[in-house]
Amino acid sequence: MNIENRRLIQGKNKMSTSKKLGVRESLIIDLIVGLSVVVPIAVAVLILFPDVFRVDFGIEAGVLPLFHAILNGSTGLLLILGLYFIKQRRIVSHKRVMLLAFSFSTIFLVSYVISKLNTEPTPFGGEGILKGIYYFILISHIILSVPVLPLAMFSIFRGLTRENEKHKKLVRYTFPIWLYVSFTGVLVYIFMAPYY
Repeated sequence: MNIENRRLIQGKNKMSTSKKLGVRESLIIDLIVGLSVVVPIAVAVLILFPDVFRVDFGIEAGVLPLFHAILNGSTGLLLILGLYFIKQRRIVSHKRVMLLAFSFSTIFLVSYVISKLNTEPTPFGGEGILKGIYYFILISHIILSVPVLPLAMFSIFRGLTRENEKHKKLVRYTFPIWLYVSFTGVLVYIFMAPYY
């Protein structure tokens, strides 16, 4: 038994299951649901009405998209590393890596909102088949990014409360969608880089 698994077993005596959380569990679930509704609506409003909420933070147009691509790529790599760790039964390492991946996604989300407030939308200038590929990637990225937030939060919550069966069921959907959204975020940047 490795050190990580020993720590996990020792930690089982702590308040760790959602049944022990009681009222707090319902508050956490309400928070997850609330954020899962409010965040996509807020982002949609910023995208649909870009001039209404414009705030000049003095950030150049191409700076934040590069930062976003780095965050998305790093998140994707962390997700793969998290899968590796769980396959090796290195639970503590898996937990740390997944929390870091979620932290990167959270930083991305905040930075993305700042980006939408700060700069006007940059149109894609490609043509032909390239344009079709770009819009397929972009639209699928946007559509799948909506369920990533609740899926990731519920997966992390169920993992932290050691509800392993619920965690595993959620992760079957969360992992591939989150991974796709992460790497297509990088592709969107690559397609758009010449136009910033």
